[in-house]
Amino acid sequence: MREGGTLLTHPEFTRAFDAALKGAPLPEGVTARAPDQAARRFDVYRNNVAVSLAEALAARFAVIKRLVGEEFFTALARVYAEAHRPRSPVLHEWGESFAGFLATFPPLEAYPYMADVARIEWARGLAFHAADATPADPALFAGANPGRLTLRLHESVQVLRLATPAVSIWAANQPGAAPLDLTAATPEIAMVWRDRSFEVPVLAIGPGDAVLVEQLRAGAPLATAAECALWAETGFDPQPMLVRLMQAGAILTPEETLR
Repeated sequence: MREGGTLLTHPEFTRAFDAALKGAPLPEGVTARAPDQAARRFDVYRNNVAVSLAEALAARFAVIKRLVGEEFFTALARVYAEAHRPRSPVLHEWGESFAGFLATFPPLEAYPYMADVARIEWARGLAFHAADATPADPALFAGANPGRLTLRLHESVQVLRLATPAVSIWAANQPGAAPLDLTAATPEIAMVWRDRSFEVPVLAIGPGDAVLVEQLRAGAPLATAAECALWAETGFDPQPMLVRLMQAGAILTPEETLR
């Protein structure tokens, strides 16, 4: 309430409540049976919210937590959460801006791969939660004209062009992985998808595969996508990637644009 007993509007109360969660005084109208206990009880609630958000972020970005350590990640998550509040009660939808945040976070300036690893982890979450779709029957491709055939890829299939060897770093931080030697490491291109068993692999791919997948996702006919990929990588053969996508159930029912 304001002076004179005027109630705060809902937007005003929401802003005041969020500010209180970040350390500001309690919003007007928040009280307890024993008024002197309101601040103490709100402190408990404030801490629970911070802990819950940190845990939600850690679940989505587990490799980042492993790389920086639990204590650093908890502090990092609190800083991020103060500036990037969830906009939905569905917390797996929160964290899209985390990679960009890491790229400009001063304490991690010397570790540019952190942002790329976060991009991989965010993409994996998107892939896992992508809508179901019916995989194509390989028999549908028999006799099809590649110049007239457009392949639809499952929405979980994503290509990430990274500035660092983040695929290798991500893989090295999986359970049972061997130690990683980054002496001769170079930037990598990642492909992420969800397979038939709902696993979400991450694969480092070459420029030809990247262009092939990007072109197919953009709706280009198979022949056009393969031709563009050949420009990106001399001697490129599209068959291994197409077989991989087919086996994963990531190629959906084809559409012939012309017959």
